Amino acid sequence: MNEPCRIKQEDTEEQDLKGEIKESEEIAEAEEKHKIKSVIKSSSHSPKRKGQKNFTCSQCGKRFLYKQSLKYHMKIHTGEKPYTCDQCGKSFTHADSFKLHLRCHSGERPYNCDQCGKMFIRVASLKRHLKVHTKEKPYVCSLCGKGFSQTGALNTHQIRHSGVKNHMCFDCGKSFVRDAELKQHQKTHTGEKPFKCSHCDKRFSQMGHRKIHERIHTGEKPFSCEQCGKSFTHPNTLRLHLLSHSGERRYNCDQCDKTFVKAVCLKAHRKVHLKEKPYKCSLCQRGFTQLGALKLHQKRHSGVKDYVCFECGKTYITNAELKLHQRTHTGEKPYTCSHCDRRFSWLASLKIHERSHTGEKPYHCASCGKSFSKLASLHSHTRGKCPVEERLPSISIFPNQLQ
Repeated sequence: MNEPCRIKQEDTEEQDLKGEIKESEEIAEAEEKHKIKSVIKSSSHSPKRKGQKNFTCSQCGKRFLYKQSLKYHMKIHTGEKPYTCDQCGKSFTHADSFKLHLRCHSGERPYNCDQCGKMFIRVASLKRHLKVHTKEKPYVCSLCGKGFSQTGALNTHQIRHSGVKNHMCFDCGKSFVRDAELKQHQKTHTGEKPFKCSHCDKRFSQMGHRKIHERIHTGEKPFSCEQCGKSFTHPNTLRLHLLSHSGERRYNCDQCDKTFVKAVCLKAHRKVHLKEKPYKCSLCQRGFTQLGALKLHQKRHSGVKDYVCFECGKTYITNAELKLHQRTHTGEKPYTCSHCDRRFSWLASLKIHERSHTGEKPYHCASCGKSFSKLASLHSHTRGKCPVEERLPSISIFPNQLQ
């Protein structure tokens, strides 16, 4: 199976949510800046002249048009939070903020983007999201020139420039830029998981984690590669995928100089050198370096092939295998040779082809030392063509990737 690490990554999308803006955080922050938007009708407490702000906060001097507005504002100073969520225990100053928070648990998202279909809890979140489509980034960092679609994102970015982390966890001493980040972190100590998947019983400490998990059930993959059209559930997975097109590989094996796009792939590869195979098949006792490889192997024992090609009727064990096969019908060739611009449907085919340019021959005959660019050529050589030994009981494959 080609690209096992990339396929595996799609099943572990719940990791690394650093870049995701969480709706629950937005609600918490919005509460501090709560403004009364409903128009309060004239009453005995209303000012006599229109626009005159006669009601002043004794704590901070802020003035208000209506007495009710001042009353709501004072809760910020007193710390009064009369509205408590019975699902997670979080408290709120205002009823409106509390109602918005309840949507985190219910999954209700009444505001839809007409361009991509993404749904939001608050209309303000939808308005901010629409800037993604217009590519509008009016807020620019004066230190590095980076642009942002939201002023809050710019403020957080500038705090990160300063390196100041004023919010500290008293359990482990770790510090954070924002109070919202600290609160999310503290759930790792308390074990609190207030967000339940609407499709299964799995629970999560963060709403962003739940959103990404639910894409497993819905099949939603909102992040697409412009070069080959492949879609992903998480932006970080898309960024890693883009490295496969650029050829950039950041992680090097110190044993054989093989390079990898992701650290997790390098870690899995190192087991090849250690000959460590901790995952054993209970049916045939074959060992595997990765748990994912064992699970795939066990599916092959069962013979179950749930994924059917509607073009030709051929069946496959995994959806990834089916998608690779479908390129034979669509003619899709997303991988381009960096030497001659020839295009290929599969990454493995591209790698083998590029060896014709580089002269790389990673497969060596243990008996006569002859080298080959393809594993199939080595197998053919050992089946009777080797001048030293007609048939070898085993072959030696050196450090490069089996393709």
